[in-house]
Amino acid sequence: MILTDRDIRDALAAGLLAIDPPPPAEFYAPNGVDLRLDSRLTLYRAPAEGEDPVIDPAGPGYSFREAILAMADDIEIGADGFVLDPGRLVLGWTCEKVDLTPGARLAARVEGKSSLARIGLIVHLTAPTIHAGSTGRIQLEIINLGPRPIRLRTGMKVCQLILEQTLGVPEVGYRGQFAGQRAAG
Repeated sequence: MILTDRDIRDALAAGLLAIDPPPPAEFYAPNGVDLRLDSRLTLYRAPAEGEDPVIDPAGPGYSFREAILAMADDIEIGADGFVLDPGRLVLGWTCEKVDLTPGARLAARVEGKSSLARIGLIVHLTAPTIHAGSTGRIQLEIINLGPRPIRLRTGMKVCQLILEQTLGVPEVGYRGQFAGQRAAG
């Protein structure tokens, strides 16, 4: 069951969910709440000369964090924004920290905003799920699939958080490789 704006406010008031900083009234939609883009982005760089460009996620000793550190750099979005060219993938973060209390029977999905999708901006490729018990800022896989460059600005509404009630309480809250993730820096 998807929570309505009223249900989301009730969950916040009851301490079943926390969004910090709290969203203003105009960020609520009938079935979700808007989240904003943080000032930090992770940009991928081309392989260095002689570097093996192949990523082997099923290979022995593979670590997502180590792979990203080896092929990407963090930047701050400046006052003029960051221009995302067509076909380019960057990692971003939400400004807001989202905490889903493990026993609250809540999970969430991060979804793009239709106004941005219609110009080609995608905010998650295949990873919309925010598991029950998750805490932290939400990392976004942002790609421009449109025909023109798109300017990203710190604080822009970039995605929606859709909250769902789970049928039960998970045995344990989320403890995967992204547990407690936070923006770099």
